[in-house]
Amino acid sequence: MSNEYILETRDLTREFKGFVAVDKVNLRVKRGSIHALIGPNGAGKTTVFNLLTKFLAVSSGQIFYKGQDITPLKAAEVARDGMVRSFQISAVFPHLTVLENVRIGLQRQLGTSYHFWKPESSLYQLNERARELLDEVDLGSFADTVTVNLPYGRKRALEIATTLALDPELMLLDEPTQGMGHEDVGRVVELIRKVAANRTVLMVEHNMNVVSNLSDTITVLARGSVLAEGPYETVSQDPRVLEAYVGSTEETA
Repeated sequence: MSNEYILETRDLTREFKGFVAVDKVNLRVKRGSIHALIGPNGAGKTTVFNLLTKFLAVSSGQIFYKGQDITPLKAAEVARDGMVRSFQISAVFPHLTVLENVRIGLQRQLGTSYHFWKPESSLYQLNERARELLDEVDLGSFADTVTVNLPYGRKRALEIATTLALDPELMLLDEPTQGMGHEDVGRVVELIRKVAANRTVLMVEHNMNVVSNLSDTITVLARGSVLAEGPYETVSQDPRVLEAYVGSTEETA
């Protein structure tokens, strides 16, 4: 495996009781790039994410991360090695403040993640770094806001901040703009561009405007297989992609 690629899959396959959800997918993600994984509903995009991050076991094939075969590893092992993901559904603690949410992500650095009997004051040393991360995602003024009171788009930004707290080399973002209005989408696009400056991003995304704005490389899935790959200008003109997206591109553009 070339050092040029931080992530590579070889014939990645996942079956569910005879149904092949992911069918021999070969994916290569360049270091320092923003790589989009797109396709119609049911194409297998989130299943690929679940396989990469070990939330699902691989039926056959291999996954290489930073040159190492991680196929047999567990989710926690992969995350500790710098591959960290977000989810389609909001995954923050609604009744903690924005600052406290990010601090939980940073707590691993202290080796006290499971020391629930320690006083909250033991975590105050993380506040400065937590505030730096909040500033990075334009949430500095929301630090003391209880998370349940955040607008939806700001919650997604908070998820990115909590992901950054784990110091990822590879960020996997699952539908980062799903359900957002135009203003929030624009804010999150700029945020992803900003945080991708020093790391690699692999994202599943339906919004074609977001994909065309952000992506260096696009992999198109259909029925669990790779249909096309390349820059947006090439992929968007591929007749097979246009056929797979009949009606879909108009809905998400």
